[in-house]
Amino acid sequence: MTKSNKLFTILIPIISVLLGLIAGAIIMLFSGYNPILGYTALWNGAFGDAFTIGETVRRITPLLLTGLAVAFAFRTGLFNIGAEGQVIVGWLAAVWVGLAVDAPMVIHLPLAILASLAAGALWGFIPGLLKAKLGVHEVIVTIMMNYIALYSVNEIVRSVLTEQETTTDAIAPTASLASEWLQGLTYFSRMHYGIVIALFAAAVMWFIIQRTTAGYELKAVGFNQHASKYAGMNVSKNIILSMVISGAFAGLAGAMEGLGTYGTISIMSGFTNLGFDGIAVALLGANNAFGVVLAAILFGVLKEGAGQMPTGAGVPTELVDIIIALIIFFVASSYIIRWVLLRFKKEGK
Repeated sequence: MTKSNKLFTILIPIISVLLGLIAGAIIMLFSGYNPILGYTALWNGAFGDAFTIGETVRRITPLLLTGLAVAFAFRTGLFNIGAEGQVIVGWLAAVWVGLAVDAPMVIHLPLAILASLAAGALWGFIPGLLKAKLGVHEVIVTIMMNYIALYSVNEIVRSVLTEQETTTDAIAPTASLASEWLQGLTYFSRMHYGIVIALFAAAVMWFIIQRTTAGYELKAVGFNQHASKYAGMNVSKNIILSMVISGAFAGLAGAMEGLGTYGTISIMSGFTNLGFDGIAVALLGANNAFGVVLAAILFGVLKEGAGQMPTGAGVPTELVDIIIALIIFFVASSYIIRWVLLRFKKEGK
């Protein structure tokens, strides 16, 4: 990547965020709201005190992992729109182990986390296998897998983990990511140790993609499958491996909710949207591990801060969804932003 391309990769998401925020302010003005009060309320909702900071970090954690899941697949030329289903099965697996196993924390917690990784990986393996062996498009399969996950998990919660209840019992303390120390620092927010695991996962993704032979092959297959096959790479294996690793990241996001935030799993009336928000996080982060971390922070702040906007400024929370949509629109319109930047660069010369 040339120096110019690296600069554009950094500038385009930043400009997209700024344009999204400006467009959001204009919409607030035309709707009769004060954008200064609106953004002040959003800031206070995310960083107003120790409690809101803790809740913001808690919100960032699963978004970071689903962003990594989607970004990893994108880097290898695949669109994993099934992160949502992988989150749900990972959540179920983690809670199931948290309820069923009786062991000390040094065994119980890693086992529950590994169960979530395995469940998410399995849910990614199926569309990966169908793509590699039969050429079935991963978008179609992963969308269907999302619904299979949602309704299957609901039935397991209702009929296996409980006796026709809507929520399971709380997991054993030995399987919990909750931290009394972190909760004490943040006025008893739901912040937990999952943020450490999420940041470690980002480092793992960067290492796999940038520093391993497997990562080189995965990127090569993403750029050109035919050239990769001609060079002697196993294209089918790399497609499956990419979806398995991507699914594992998303399954781990489910563990953050099941072992950290809630400590239970409930029957879901709809999707959590963590997986779908992960697509936006990956796009804004340019499918780069460090970029995904920054994008997850931004989205976590927007999502958590939105709760304060109706009470603090009378602005509806839906406006935050509009701002997020505008940011993604401007990211998708990167060609236009790149063209404008190049025009300024030429005029400067």
